[in-house]
Order: sequence, then C-alpha cells, then structure tokens
Amino acid sequence: MSPYIIGALVPLVFTLLLRNSKNGKKRGLPVDVGGELGYAIRNYRFTSPVETAWEGISTLADLFEQSCKQHRDKSLLGTRRLIARETEVSEDGRSFEKLHLGDYEWLSYGEVLEAVCNFSSGLVQLGHKREERVAIFADTREEWFIALQGCFRRNVTVVTIYASLGEEALCHSLNETEVTTVICGHKELKKLVDISGQLDAVKHVICVDDEIPSNASFAGGSSSWTITLFSDVVRLGRENPVDPDLPLSADIAVIMYTSGSTGLPKGVMMTHGNVLATVSAVMTIVPGLGGNDVYLAYLPLAHILELAAENVIAAVGSSIGYGSPLTLTDTSNKIKRGTKGDASMLRPTLMTAVPAILDRVRDGVRKKVYEIFSCIDINIYIYIYIYMLRCVKLYIFIYFKRAQLHKYLILLKLQVDAKGGLSKTLFDLAYARRLSAINGCWFGAWGLERLLWNFLVFSKVRAILGGHIRFVLSGGAPLSGDTQRFINICLGAPIGQGYGLTETCAGGTFSEYDDTSVGRVGAPLPCSFIKLIDWLEGGYLITDSPMPRGEIVVGGPNVTLGYFRNEEKTKEVYKVDERGMRWFYTGDIGQFHADGCLEIIDRKKDIVKLQHGEYVSLGKVEAALIVSPYVDNIMLHADPFHSYCVALVVASQPTVEDWASKQGIAFVDFSELCQKEETIKEVHGSLIKAAKKARLEKFEIPAKIKLLSEAWTPESGLVTAALKIKREVIRKAFSEELSELYS
Repeated sequence: MSPYIIGALVPLVFTLLLRNSKNGKKRGLPVDVGGELGYAIRNYRFTSPVETAWEGISTLADLFEQSCKQHRDKSLLGTRRLIARETEVSEDGRSFEKLHLGDYEWLSYGEVLEAVCNFSSGLVQLGHKREERVAIFADTREEWFIALQGCFRRNVTVVTIYASLGEEALCHSLNETEVTTVICGHKELKKLVDISGQLDAVKHVICVDDEIPSNASFAGGSSSWTITLFSDVVRLGRENPVDPDLPLSADIAVIMYTSGSTGLPKGVMMTHGNVLATVSAVMTIVPGLGGNDVYLAYLPLAHILELAAENVIAAVGSSIGYGSPLTLTDTSNKIKRGTKGDASMLRPTLMTAVPAILDRVRDGVRKKVYEIFSCIDINIYIYIYIYMLRCVKLYIFIYFKRAQLHKYLILLKLQVDAKGGLSKTLFDLAYARRLSAINGCWFGAWGLERLLWNFLVFSKVRAILGGHIRFVLSGGAPLSGDTQRFINICLGAPIGQGYGLTETCAGGTFSEYDDTSVGRVGAPLPCSFIKLIDWLEGGYLITDSPMPRGEIVVGGPNVTLGYFRNEEKTKEVYKVDERGMRWFYTGDIGQFHADGCLEIIDRKKDIVKLQHGEYVSLGKVEAALIVSPYVDNIMLHADPFHSYCVALVVASQPTVEDWASKQGIAFVDFSELCQKEETIKEVHGSLIKAAKKARLEKFEIPAKIKLLSEAWTPESGLVTAALKIKREVIRKAFSEELSELYS
C-alpha cells in the first residue's frame, strides 16, 4: 500500500475512534428516586446531589470571605473609567448617547472584602435592621456585588429587581416584600420618585451614582426617604465598624423576582444552601476554572444565571470585569466610534449569554464578514494554501499537480473579485471546513488546516469578543442548534448550554466541555436529579420509543423554598417526596438521549390545538424560525378556531434595508419598508425556508405574517429583562393586527 494512503488513513481512523468514544460516553445514569413515578437520571460522577464543594462552607457569606482571604492581592472586580459622554445626531435628527470608556480599574479581593465589611457596617449605621429586607434595583456593576455580599454579612435578605421592570411590577415587588432600603442607580431613582406615593415601607434609598435627582428627597408613601450615596454608606461603616451577623445555610439569602413573562412577577425564595449547591455543581463542569480566568459580566445580576456565575468566579480566584450589552463590542450602540468595547479591552476567557444575545452575535458576524476580511489580499490565502499542500502531501491531493491547483485558485480569485464576494467566500469555505471537522470528517479535522483557518479567518471573528474566550455558558432559554454551532466554530470555544430555572437556582442540566452535540442541554448537574413524568394530555410518556419523554421535574438541594406569600402557587409546583427531597415541576417537556443528556422539546403552556386537532408548540416553532437573518424577534400565534398559524415578526432593520437597497426598492423610512408587499413576501419566504430546514409540519408554518418595524425591548414591556417574549402582553398589544391576519 502506498505510504501516502497509509498516511491519509491514520488521521481518519483516529478521528473515527475518538468520535465513537465520545458518542459512547455515559453522561447521565438512571437512578432510583422517590415521589411521583417517572424516569430519573443523575450525574454520572455523583451518586447523590452535591450540597457544597468546600469543606466547612455552608453559606455564600462563608464562601466569599474564605476566597478573599485566599486570594487577597489578586484582582477581583474591574470597572472601566468613563472618559467622556458625547451626543451624536443621526441624519433623521435622532440623538444618541455615546461613551468614551478607558481602561479597567481593579479592586483586589482584599479591597473588595474591606468594602463589603464597611458597607455591611454602614447599613447598621443607617438604621437598617436585620429582619428588614433590602432591594437592589440597579444595572449590573461592582457596587451591586459589594452590596449583595454586604447584606449577606448581616444576614439581611436581598430582594432582586430587574432595572427594566415596569411601574406596576416594581410597586408589587417592593410592597409585597415590605422593603425598607432600596439600593439603586440614578435612572432607577427617577423611577422610584414617579411611584413614591404607592410605596408603603421604603425608608432608606442608597444611590450608587454620585448624581441625585433634585426632586428625590420628599415624602414617599407613609414615611420620608433618607437618600445616601453608596460611598457615604461605605465611609460610615469604615468609621463605625460592626461585627458580622452571619447567616445559616437554611436562611433566605435572596427573594428573586421573576421577569414576569405572564402576569405580575413572583418572588422566589432562595436559601444560602440553595444557591451554594448550584455554585458547587458548576465548579465541576468548567475544566481548569481558576485564577487565570477573566469573566465578562454584563447580564442582569437580578437574574439567577448571572448571580450564580459571579459567585462561582469569586469563589475560585478569577477576575470579574463589568460591562453592559450596549458597550460590549467595538461596534455596540453606546461605544464612541474609534474606541474599544468592553470585550476588546477586557479580553475575557469566560462569559455567559442568553440565546437572544448569541443570536445577535451570530447575525452581527454574518453582516460584518465583508468588513472583517476586506483589507486582506486573496493572494495571501492562495499562496499559504499552496505552500501548505506542498508540505503535507495528503491523499486527497495526490491527483492534483501543483501548477493545476495554482491555476484553479487564481481563477477562483478572479471570480470572487468580480462578484465582490471574496470575504463571504473565504468565510463560508473556512466555516465548512471547521464544520466537517466537528462532524467527524478526517480531512476537516486535520490540525494544520485548522491552524490555517484559525489564523486567516476565525482569529478576526474572535477578536470581536477579545480573542481569548475559552468557554461560553448559555442559559435562560433554548438556544437554536444553528446558533450554537455557528458561535462554537467562530469562537473556537465550547458553548455549554444549560437548563435551569429561577426556582432551581439555575441548576438543572449542563452540557459538558467535550460534548459537541447541539440542541441538547446536557446531563444533570451534580446538585440535581432530573425526572420525566408522563403528561397524558400532551401524549408524552416515559415509555415512548426510542426515548423516554415527559414533563421535566427537578429535585435536589438547589430547589428553592417556593414563592413569597403565594402558598397556593407554591403547592401547585413544589412537592416533597417520602425521602425528604424537594421537587419542582417545571412545565417543560423533555426527552432523555441514550447517554443521559436532556433535550427540551416542548412546553405545556405553549401547546395549542388547532381546528383539525393538530398540536402546535409555539416555542419550538419560534426557535426554528428566528434563525432567519431577516428576523429580530418573532411570536407565533395559533387560534383553536382556525387550521393555520400566523406570526408577528419584528424585522431586522439592517438586514431588511440591505436587501431593499440591493433590490432597488425606494422607501422613506423603515416603517414604510415593512409595509411593502415585496418586503413581506421576502421575509415570509425566508421563514418558510427556515421551517423546511427544521422539518416543521405544514400546519406549523405561519400562513400569514405581520411585519413590525419597532423592536421589542424590556422598556416597552413586550419582553422580559432576559429578553423572553411576554406572550399575553404581545397578544393584547397587537390584537388588531392578529385579527387582521385571520380575516
């Protein structure tokens, strides 16, 4: 046999063996559990749920203090220096604030612990009592984290509230928990002023910004507010230190208000033990987690995903650099042109994201691909590729003479240049090669070629997020397989897709580092058992073949106590079995793969029965259709009295306008463009294409769509702070449009 053939077969055999070994790995194992009959899986490494990963540590306060003493001189919290605020005016007369941000300025673990102790003592000096609750109503920033840990040192329960919450939900959250002290920013203080007459118990307001509205100090509710700067509270505590009053594991650390996708938000009661269980479990998932890692924090700390992640990072001696969704990259909306975004400046190794943000990153890369590579000469690619082929002599190229290949590539250069699609061609080629490697194609897995594409193509994409990302954690909602694969290839780093809820402290399942599959959410975390139970009405049974299916129920020490002052709802979805384990009934439908990994396939509340008896899963269809480049957001609507679905589609303005300009379609503004028949036809066609790719049934594909020009934002009340659509709110807001679609 030719040595060339032997050399070509070696990597093929190695890749197939590696692929088979991964496919055969058991990531979750069946387990005998109590409670309602079902099919349960545990983490393959732990026979019983993990409560803590640190000996002698049972609360978040203990964990944080231990870590600060171990890593005293290492950087913990970083915030960018604000150099200037500027206002830019667009061609249509609209004004936009732009920020010029400088380097990150850091506080060490020792300095943060000192600030936490001082803030804790300062609360006492303000007159805040142990049994009273503190609400943090602010954007994610270092003061948020310091205030949280400061409250923990006094065993004060923290009520977390999204900064984007509407007035009704804000009043409900503060009054229901009888909050006496609110920690907020300047813009949130303005919201408090507007509803001051409706607040019953607030006595103290701590502003984390130096600027206080002139009309903020006045009678609010039944008593007068005292407004104090955050820095003054820290100073008070430094001058008047007070011994800590540390909590126990069973004490309530946080009452976390859900983002309220249906009705008013509910307050989930989390103990220190609940959150610590999730933190301990995640420790085992990310390999090599430690002092060399830098975490980019920009999601709302009022969301359990971010709160748990930052506690993990602080526990292992890593660094946290704060940013925001509007300043994340060099091209983000609030970043001054020519200056760097948070990711470029911080160069993080770890970050969390919700699917909506990853979808935007995916779309952004696709839209910017021409700019990324426009300055590179095609000859560089040609000659490096030829040189590579001369060096390696792979079997697949034996039939090509070097001169013939050179001629072919030169012709390719001319074609690409003529069409103006060089950047897209190069990117698509590189993407296809990396995809073939992940799918087990031996040639695509070849190491030298991978290095080449990384150097020529993907390093430029990775630079968008700093160039050093090694792991991305996605949670909060299902992530489409297309987006997961796209981000994985472009960043060259795994995306660990997790499944959890506020009610389970974000703990549930998590994809392992070496799991290259998409569309699944991994095996149970070490803190959880995952059980499927029959849902007869929907036709999902644990006896289904080839996979057991049913409603997902989560059990373990991470399952929370229930809803604050809502015993009826608590009894409906929380149950304790005969062995004393607490279970939460999620309402989500899942199926277990043979290796013990979970896949989310439906949600009980999202299933609608059409006129002829077909069941439509709204969430599943929306996840399949949102991959269309024309779609910024989408809500599918199904009416039981009709045989077809319709959809409200928020159009992606840059993509739609780019299409229109190429088609020579004239329009005054984006709203007018979205009403044009040809635009609706184009977008609808892209949805049908996405639906067919996802193998949706004909009755699942929207027969008609309404194209919307205005984005759905948390401020508009149409999506939650985690960017999940508020289905009922949207239905009411666009009732006329939905009626027209059915007429």
